[in-house]
Amino acid sequence: MAAYGTILLLIALGRLFAAARVLPVNAADTLNRVVIVLCLPALIFIHVPTLEASWALLPLIVVPWLLLVLTIGLVLLGARLFGFSRPVTAVLLVLIPLGNTSFLGFPLVEALLGAEFVRYAVVYDQFGSFLIVCTHVLFVLAWFGEGDAPAFGAIVRRVVTFPPFVALVAALLLGNAWFPDWLSALAGTLADMLLPLVTLAVGLQLKLRLVAEYRWPLVFGLAGKLLVLPAAALGLALVLGTDSPIRDVVVLESAMPPMITAAALASSARLAPELASAMVAWGVLFSAATVPLWQWLVGST
Repeated sequence: MAAYGTILLLIALGRLFAAARVLPVNAADTLNRVVIVLCLPALIFIHVPTLEASWALLPLIVVPWLLLVLTIGLVLLGARLFGFSRPVTAVLLVLIPLGNTSFLGFPLVEALLGAEFVRYAVVYDQFGSFLIVCTHVLFVLAWFGEGDAPAFGAIVRRVVTFPPFVALVAALLLGNAWFPDWLSALAGTLADMLLPLVTLAVGLQLKLRLVAEYRWPLVFGLAGKLLVLPAAALGLALVLGTDSPIRDVVVLESAMPPMITAAALASSARLAPELASAMVAWGVLFSAATVPLWQWLVGST
């Protein structure tokens, strides 16, 4: 809870900076870009080479895709029962299955479980969340949004040129034993910058204003993201016979609040941007209670 309190304090500081206009308008985008280009690759190079190929890692890859299938079924059923509009349906299809598995997931896994567990979170994020963004999300935006559908070649280019993905491949192929001392120290410094930069960026982008017409979709979406999916992840981990610590990481990563990047993509396609922003903002706040709860539950199973 002390670690989560630090994160909430940094988010509040970012919100204060935004309200006081201390930083430039595009400061959050700049911070996020620094994290993507420098901090996440450094973190990946530190932790991924310690992984050993094992069937035990399979749940980290399979569970996020199974949760995606579950989400699609629940959202389409909810859209039929409650009459959600097409933009609302699209936002729920994008934001319920995708959490902040890297920006918040990595520092939270490190804070709540330990630094040695981050390597498992990287697998969940890159082979689950990241590939889902590059496939499912782009399809949803093309199907429900405005403009032309992205070409297959463009999607492939986005995947293979994404800095954390490049770092993942390089870390798996090359490891980090060849790092000189100065490069290891630099990687450690950049990785340590992840938490403050990400949480400040979240605070700078935080908007809590509720739009009346989106209140029920907001409740539906956050309940699905913060409660239903982690419960399903825990059930799947138990069915698959997943042991701790991988089971712990699977559940915590599935319990992360909605992904900021996915919300930005939905907003750029003009798909209920108010709902997307509200899901991110309220998701971060409510996750302060739900994430420690899931940590306690998974620790008692």
